Amino acid sequence: MLFTQTKNYCSYPILDSGVSSFYQLYDDNSDRHKHQYHISESSLTDPKYLQSQGLRLDTLIETETKTTPKPPIIKRILLVDDDPDITLTFKAGLDGHYYGVGDKKKRFEVYAYNDPLLVLTEFKPHFYDLLLTDIYMPNMNGFELCEKIIELDVNIRVCFMSALEVNIRALREVYRNVGFGCFIEKPVSIDYLINRLAAELD
Repeated sequence: MLFTQTKNYCSYPILDSGVSSFYQLYDDNSDRHKHQYHISESSLTDPKYLQSQGLRLDTLIETETKTTPKPPIIKRILLVDDDPDITLTFKAGLDGHYYGVGDKKKRFEVYAYNDPLLVLTEFKPHFYDLLLTDIYMPNMNGFELCEKIIELDVNIRVCFMSALEVNIRALREVYRNVGFGCFIEKPVSIDYLINRLAAELD
């Protein structure tokens, strides 16, 4: 059944008054919502309003970018030396060290071993960026270790260390499959080691 509004709603004055008040309240609210809608709708086509909102959005994006800098790139170093004092000293000096600036900022993450045989047992291919190994070690020297690691991960970079004089030319003839990177003479300062490894990784 369809009801329509008339002047005389019914024969009961009290009910007529209530219905009349309801319709009046409905009409007032309807006009108010229509007015608000027209205001918000017109603002969407107002160039000044749109420009202010665009600037506000740019500011939010810029603020968010500044407050959330990119995390540094992790460079994982596999350190192998049979002398525990050396591995402890080098790990303490290198681990967590930052180098580079801005989006190119990097951080060393060092995994130290004293036994080359244990290294091969726990080695994870495509995990480390650089192998830093002593040359003269018991059970397995640094070149033998390097040969076996390269078989597992051909992309790893290599730096050798030694406190003794090394004939690089002769070693290249013996270990033809070894990717010779840099040679570091011990003893060495932590600052020099940081700069040398950073240059090798970059």
